[in-house]
Amino acid sequence: MNDEFYMMLALDEAQKAEKIDEVPVGAVIVDEHNQVIGQGFNRPISTNDPTSHAEINALRMASERLNNYRLTQTTLYVTIEPCIMCMGAIIHARIKRIVFGASDPKWGAVLSLYNMASDHRLNHRPEIESGVCEEKTRQIIKNFFMNKRSK
Repeated sequence: MNDEFYMMLALDEAQKAEKIDEVPVGAVIVDEHNQVIGQGFNRPISTNDPTSHAEINALRMASERLNNYRLTQTTLYVTIEPCIMCMGAIIHARIKRIVFGASDPKWGAVLSLYNMASDHRLNHRPEIESGVCEEKTRQIIKNFFMNKRSK
């Protein structure tokens, strides 16, 4: 599996969010056959839905496509470390592997602020790969907020 290739697809999703003035986070879910089965980008502002994070939108699409809320043989690629809400959904979906770009010291629930991925009290612990295309994923967020502050 080529993690950089799929992270670039997640970055394409993040750019869709940026175009509609949402925080540019993108996600892609890939099955065991390396097929993209879900994708999404942040849309909480435009949809008036606080749960409309990139990961949740990708999970919804993949679950619908597989007709199953369990996504046991999948990998989630996301540009930024998932938050607590998204990690809860990822764990419930039994995602096998999470690959993310930049860490999120303010909201990250994989390794930064919380370490839900390895919490033995939870009934599922996904494999984690961090830092894939880290500079590109960090830069899109950084630029977005620098542009917001300059306006």
